[in-house]
Amino acid sequence: MLSLIFIVFLFAGHVSASEVKGESTSFRVRVRGPQDEQGHTDSWVTRLWHNRLYLYSAAALAFGVWFSLKVALKKKSFPKPVAQGVYEAVQSNDRSDSVEHVSGVKIFYGSQTGTAKGFANKLSEEVKTLGIPAEVTDMKDYDPDDRLADECTSKSVCVFLVATYTDGQPTENAEWFCKWLEEASTDFRYGKTFLKGLRYAVFGLGHSVYQGHYNTVGTNVDKWLWMLSGVRIMTRGEGDCNVVKSRHGSIQADFQAWKVKFLERLQALAKAEKKTCSRDCKTGGSCKNQKEDGAVVEEQQEEEEEEAAPQEVSSEEELLESSSDEDESGTQDEKKSGSVVDMEDLGNIMNSMKKAKSKEEGRGGGQMVKLTKLNGVKKTGDEEERREMITPALREALTKQGYKLIGSHSGVKLCRWTKSMLRGRGGCYKHTFYGIESHRCMETTPSLACANKCVFCWRHHTNPVGTEWRWKMDPAEKILQEAVEKHQSLIRQFRGVPGVKPERYEEGLAVKHCALSLVGEPIMYPEINTFIRLLHSQHISSFLVTNAQFPEEIRTLVPVTQLYVSVDASTRDSLKKIDRPLFKDFWPRFLDSLKALGEKRQRTVYRLTLVKAWNVEEMLSYSELISLGQPDFIEVKGVTYCGESAASTLTMANVPWHQEVVAFVQQLADMLPQYEIACEHEHSNCLLIAHTKFKVAGEWWTWIDYERFQELVRAHEESGGERSFSALDYTAKTPSWALFGGAEQGFDPTDTRFQRRNKTKDISGC
Repeated sequence: MLSLIFIVFLFAGHVSASEVKGESTSFRVRVRGPQDEQGHTDSWVTRLWHNRLYLYSAAALAFGVWFSLKVALKKKSFPKPVAQGVYEAVQSNDRSDSVEHVSGVKIFYGSQTGTAKGFANKLSEEVKTLGIPAEVTDMKDYDPDDRLADECTSKSVCVFLVATYTDGQPTENAEWFCKWLEEASTDFRYGKTFLKGLRYAVFGLGHSVYQGHYNTVGTNVDKWLWMLSGVRIMTRGEGDCNVVKSRHGSIQADFQAWKVKFLERLQALAKAEKKTCSRDCKTGGSCKNQKEDGAVVEEQQEEEEEEAAPQEVSSEEELLESSSDEDESGTQDEKKSGSVVDMEDLGNIMNSMKKAKSKEEGRGGGQMVKLTKLNGVKKTGDEEERREMITPALREALTKQGYKLIGSHSGVKLCRWTKSMLRGRGGCYKHTFYGIESHRCMETTPSLACANKCVFCWRHHTNPVGTEWRWKMDPAEKILQEAVEKHQSLIRQFRGVPGVKPERYEEGLAVKHCALSLVGEPIMYPEINTFIRLLHSQHISSFLVTNAQFPEEIRTLVPVTQLYVSVDASTRDSLKKIDRPLFKDFWPRFLDSLKALGEKRQRTVYRLTLVKAWNVEEMLSYSELISLGQPDFIEVKGVTYCGESAASTLTMANVPWHQEVVAFVQQLADMLPQYEIACEHEHSNCLLIAHTKFKVAGEWWTWIDYERFQELVRAHEESGGERSFSALDYTAKTPSWALFGGAEQGFDPTDTRFQRRNKTKDISGC
C-alpha cells in the first residue's frame, strides 16, 4: 500500500511540471493577444482540462487512505495471521453450531445364541452416554427394501453386529436381511449407488476353528454394503470365540477393543472431523505416508504384527476386500474402473502378501500343542505364552451351571444320579447295565473343549470348541487330585441332609468310578494316557466317552475299563446336521474311529442317541456301522431335552417315548445276528444291546468285575504292555432285575423309586 501511495505522488509531481510548462506557453500566447476577452470562459475550461491530472491524483490519494485504514482495522481484530478458511469459519461460527453431523446410531444385530444381541445393547448404552441417540434393531424386524435407503439421508450411522452360523450361513434372524443385501448388490435395478451416503461399521462374530467359514457373514455384509456405495467409517471388526487365535484373548475382549475405536470415530464424526490415515492399509497398494517415511511405517507395522495374533485370511479375500476407510482413496478408483487392479500394482500386492504369509508361518507353530500318536505333547514354544482355555466369561457361565473348575481346562460336577443313590432313590443306567455304584462315581473331564457342537448338547454350547490342543496345559496329577477333592467337597454338602443314608454317604467319599463324559472331548487332552493310569493306580475304574473324531488317539489309548464312541447318526448328512462337527473331513474321521474301536480288546460301546424326526429312520445304515466296529455293547437312548436354547432347534417333540425307543431297538436287534437286547433302564429311557458272547448258558454277564479289572490292568502295566487281556476276562453276572422284560424295568429293588410332582426336572447327569 505504501508503494502505491509513492507511485501516486511521483505521478502527481510529473504532472505538475508538465502543467507549469503549459502555463508559460499560455501566458506567452495571451501577451501576444490581449484583446481575446471573448474566450475567457473557454480559457477556464481549457485550464481545468489541462489540470485534470491533479484531480485524478487527489482521488487516488483519497482511495489509498481509505483502503489503508480498512486493512489496519482488520489487522487489529485478528492480531495473528490466520488463513482465509479459518477466517470464514469464524465468521460463520454461529451457523455451524446449529449443523447436525450425526443424528443417531442404528445398531442391527444377527444373533443365534444371544451374544451379538448382548453386544448391541452394550454398544447402545455407550453411545447414549455420548449424548447421541441410539436404537437397537433385530434384523428380522427390519425391512431393508423399504427402509435402508432412508438411512443414506438421515445423517445416522448404521452398525451391523452379525454372527456366522453353521456352514458360514447367517443366523436365522438375519437370513432375509443378508439375502436381500446380496441380491441388491448385484441387481442392476438398484444400481451401484443405491446406498450412496450410508455411513456404516461392521463387527463380525465367528470361530476361527471353522476353517473356510470364519466370520463369513460379517465379511459379506461389509462387502455388499460397499458394493452399493456405502461408506465405511472404520475398519471392520472381527470377534473370535477361539481364545487361542483371538487378538485380545476372547470374543468379548475383541468387541471391547473394537467398541473403543468405534466410539472415538463416532465422536470425531459428530464434530465433523476427518479421520487421519492410520497407515494400516490392507490392499498392498502404495500410500503417501509410506513413501514419505517408509522406514518408520515399516517398523510400526512390524511392532503391531508382533503384538497381534495372526489371523487366517485367505489371499483371495485380501485382494477383494478393503476393510477400512483408510483404503477409500484407492477403492474409489477401483469402483470407477470396475475393481480392476493395475498390472504395475499387482507385483506390489503379491510381494506384500508373500511377506505377510512368511511372517505368519514363522509365528504359526510357536503357540500350538498338537496331539501325537503317543498322546504326548509337542511343545514348540514357551508354555507361558499359550492362553488358557477358560476365559473369564466362560468361567462365570460354567460356574453358574454348577461346575467346579479345575485349573485352566478341566472340571468336575455332581451327577443327579449320585445324589439320587445317596438317598436310596435308585442309580443310573450304568448301575443297571454294568454294576456301577452311582453314589461312588465321579463325573469329570480333563478337557472342556469339544470338536462338535451337537444340537442336543446339555451344556448349551457354553464350553469351548477346537480341533487340536492349543491351550495351556495342566499336569494330569494336579487335575486328578483337585477333581477328587472337589468331588468330595460336593459329597460333604449332603452330610445331615434328610433322606441321605449314612453308609452311602461314607462310601461316596471314596471314589470308585470315574465317568469321563461330563462335557467336551477328554481324548483331546494330550496327557490322557497318564490321567487314566493315575485313575487305575488309585483303584478307580475308567469310563471314557469320545465323539469319534480322533481315530489315532483311540488306537494309542491305554486300556480303559470301558470305551464309548458316540454314534449320533448313521449317514454323513445326518451326522453333519446333528453333531455339527468342526472337522471338514469329519465323516472319514468318524468311520476310521469306529474301525479303531474295533481294534481294542477291552470293553467297547456304541452310544446311540435317538432324536425323533432326525435319525430314527436310518436302521439299515446303523446296522452297517455296527458291523464296521463290532462293539461289545450298544446303548440306545432317547435324547434328553435340556430346555430351550437359541443354539439349537431341539424341542420336546424330538424326544421319543420309551415305547418308541423299545420299538427301534427291537427292529435294530433283529437286523444284527450276533446281538440281542440284554438290559433296560426305563427311568433313563435307555436300552442295552449286547453281543451274544456275553450270554453264557442263557444268562447275561454284562456287569463288570471291577476288582478283577484292576488286577488285569496292573499286570498289563507291570509287563510293559506285553500281557494283554480282553473284555471277557472281567465280566460279572447281570442280576435279573436289570434284564430287559423284567417287571422292575431296570430299577434296583433295594432302592425306593421316587416320583416327582410339579417340580422342575433335573436334567444333569451322564
